[in-house]
Amino acid sequence: MHPKTQEILKTFEEINKIPRRSKNEEKLALWLLEWAKKHNLEAKTDALNNVLIKVPATPGYENSPIIVLQGHMDMVCEKCRESEHDFSKDPVRCVSEGDWLRGDGTSIGADNGIALAIGLVLADAGIKGEIEHPPLELLFTVDEETGLTGASGLGEDFFEGRILLNLDSEDEGIFIVGCAGGKNSKVALPVEWEPFDYGKESGLVLFRVSVEGLEGGHSGTEIHRQRANAIQLLARSLVNLKENAGKDNLRLAFFSGGSVHNAIPNYAEAFVALPRRMEEQAQDFVSELQKTLRGEYSVSDPEIAFQLKEVENRVIFEASGGKVIKKEVPSDRVFSAGTEEKLLGLLLGMPHGVHRISDTISGLVETSNNLAVVRTDDNEVKIVSSQRSSVMSRLAEVTGKVETVAKLAGARVEHECGYPAWEPDLHSGLLKKCKQTYAGTFGKEPEIKVVHAGLECGVIGSKCECIEMISFGPTIKDPHSPAERVFIPSIEKVWVFLENLLKSYR
Repeated sequence: MHPKTQEILKTFEEINKIPRRSKNEEKLALWLLEWAKKHNLEAKTDALNNVLIKVPATPGYENSPIIVLQGHMDMVCEKCRESEHDFSKDPVRCVSEGDWLRGDGTSIGADNGIALAIGLVLADAGIKGEIEHPPLELLFTVDEETGLTGASGLGEDFFEGRILLNLDSEDEGIFIVGCAGGKNSKVALPVEWEPFDYGKESGLVLFRVSVEGLEGGHSGTEIHRQRANAIQLLARSLVNLKENAGKDNLRLAFFSGGSVHNAIPNYAEAFVALPRRMEEQAQDFVSELQKTLRGEYSVSDPEIAFQLKEVENRVIFEASGGKVIKKEVPSDRVFSAGTEEKLLGLLLGMPHGVHRISDTISGLVETSNNLAVVRTDDNEVKIVSSQRSSVMSRLAEVTGKVETVAKLAGARVEHECGYPAWEPDLHSGLLKKCKQTYAGTFGKEPEIKVVHAGLECGVIGSKCECIEMISFGPTIKDPHSPAERVFIPSIEKVWVFLENLLKSYR
């Protein structure tokens, strides 16, 4: 293993000791400022906790252009259902498996903590005289994962460089030169309740219906894999179960699924009232439905698991942005028949998945939607939908579809401001230099791509004139999920390329 790879991994593990879910990066920002102080480097932060560390040029590079190395501090906090990890306080544990580094039942935060680690090790190596480089600015932003708000809030003069290397790409050997824009929509369906009597006299029992074992994943980079959406599978199963049991025999009392806007939901659950006498029939039906869906998703989600269990206690735990919220489901009410029909129809009718493939870039998902989160409150069911597109007019189109479906169900809709697409410049001088350096280093041409994910380059580029940008990074698989892992040998390749690229600016 390259010695710098070891340093990067060690620094990454130090970063992972600090809780850093989106909108809670204060401790990491303070740690970065302290790191800069210990290394006698100028550093500053802004009101949002974005951090900039300035690294002087090594001898002979004083007149070279300033290079900005950019990444984000926050991570998507996802975990397996059985994990007891608390992202608000527990360090993220790294586990080595051959050439891969993964989390211990959790997302590992390589997206994008590995960028921070690379930048810090690079600065340290320059200070020690181990590498040569131009003046550097390490730009570390907050809250990328929930809407790129850190980048959106950057002041125009917060950094000086006009050559930016974004280290938030996830396939080594691929240079990203463009990305999708995005917008989130918040849907609120008013709830009408009916009193309901559970227990011996009514013969009705409260059951938990759940779907789990799905792959989930990043709603941008993984959406083309057509993985199952737990929310829509559960809605579908409830409609089918209701038809099998008789619509008056099954009543819905609660629905929850998903955790964050940019992860494909891999778990959902509902509480239903069902006569005790129908339990065996319902169990048989759920078992058959599981077989059917495992057949449908045999490639993308072969471990789909449906369960129907009597509720022993009404406590549920809902994950949201790394927080786990304990909630007790009331035992004396169910949705009205009208609310139930509207909710299930809304969830089944909501767009999800690939909406359109690009006409100009082969294989690129142009427009998509992720039905991301459902939560039941006392007065309404709240739904989060996340739209992406590299064509802003089509982003508006799919957002309009979400609004139309919601309004047909009688729900309110609010749209967040969103973020712009990053339009590719295939004639960029930076791209030319990166291609030449990569080919000269590894003896082969890099691949040039536009991605469906949202990158901060789009936001930064919209704020700064005459800036050249490119995105690259080590290989990371299944980001935004408990299966997230980073390919260790790819870190060395990124380091060697970056070292040669910076050296070329003399």
